Amino acid sequence: MHKRILPQVLGVALLASWAPSLIANPELNNLIDWAITHDPGKQQLQYQADAMTDMGIASGQWMDPKLKVGVGGLPVDTFGFDDDPMTNVSVGLMQQFGRGDTLALKQQQSTQQAEGLREKMGVRELDIKNAITTQWIELAYLQQAHQLLRQNRSLFTELEHFLGTNYGVGANQAQDIIQAQLQISRMDEKLQANEQMQQRLRAQLSEWLGQQASTVTADSYPQWASLNTYLATAPSDNYQVLAVHPSVRMVDQLIESAKTGVDIANEAYLPQFGVEVMYGYRQANGMNGQPASDLVSAFLTLDLPLFTDKRQDKKLSSAQHQLGAAKSQRDLMLQQMNAKVAALLIDRNNIEQRLARYQGSLLRQAKEKTRAIERGYQNNTNQLDEYIRAASDELTIELEQARLNADLQLANSNLAYILNKF
Repeated sequence: MHKRILPQVLGVALLASWAPSLIANPELNNLIDWAITHDPGKQQLQYQADAMTDMGIASGQWMDPKLKVGVGGLPVDTFGFDDDPMTNVSVGLMQQFGRGDTLALKQQQSTQQAEGLREKMGVRELDIKNAITTQWIELAYLQQAHQLLRQNRSLFTELEHFLGTNYGVGANQAQDIIQAQLQISRMDEKLQANEQMQQRLRAQLSEWLGQQASTVTADSYPQWASLNTYLATAPSDNYQVLAVHPSVRMVDQLIESAKTGVDIANEAYLPQFGVEVMYGYRQANGMNGQPASDLVSAFLTLDLPLFTDKRQDKKLSSAQHQLGAAKSQRDLMLQQMNAKVAALLIDRNNIEQRLARYQGSLLRQAKEKTRAIERGYQNNTNQLDEYIRAASDELTIELEQARLNADLQLANSNLAYILNKF
């Protein structure tokens, strides 16, 4: 009679499982928004972009004028300013101009580099979203596994108590009690390992969430509305979406900056001009006995880029090579991202098929096996340890299914990161 009661209790309870809801939890979105708002890395990029913009404005200005003050034609025998009409006190200004449109192009290049840093801020936001979502998914899986393990520990504790009571009246063997105690110890070990991993995940989340990470409870998986809507269109290729990814747009700004670099190199073939204006004050009298007139001088200076083969030509060639490298970097990035999307879609499809197998056959077969051994135990044709192994196998399959479900969510998170579909 006791054997008929025990398996019925275990057979129902061991099948219980918990799964996170697929409805999106607003807590996850709120945590991500908070992390992005308070992210020092994003603020650092903003400061760098602003610094680059200001530096570009500064580099696009003319050089400061130079003041020139001196004495010319001073006789060395008397050092008098009024002895010789050639003696004058001169004050002049010199101004150097930019070479062609070089200054404007340098400012434009700095602006493009600053825009590249601002695009990097978008990459940083996606990094935060993917990192927090990944940790959230892992935490949800661990919480699910923890609840399954805790339920089974509670059941084995009841089993140990039940067997101990029956052992006192000679209805069970001592090895059955020991087997139940062993299962309890195994559950304790698994529970502690599970709690350790949960604590570790919360510690990792503190990088973005601070102290509030210690209280995070992941009770649902993301819904992936934007990602599912995009994938439902069954696009023939993903290059159009990938082309507007912040990582690619960042390289686009690098290409524009390299193009400007080529323009700057072309400006190096033009002469650079400068002007100089001087005023000379004279105190001596002229040859006619009248006070000598003051002097005004004006000069135009320019450099002549005549020998260009080792300087301008090489600078232009270098700039063109940098432009080619930037374009190749963009093509390579798109190829790599497209390959990652293809691989993740394969993973996603296979995981969904495996989950269907777990839900359609594996779990059902595990339950049928447990019930068959239960009937054998009731009829004294099976031992208790066989029943415990069957129930443990069923628990293992439940945990495997939960792991697959979490892997599917991780694949979705990585897809959302690459396709920018969070």
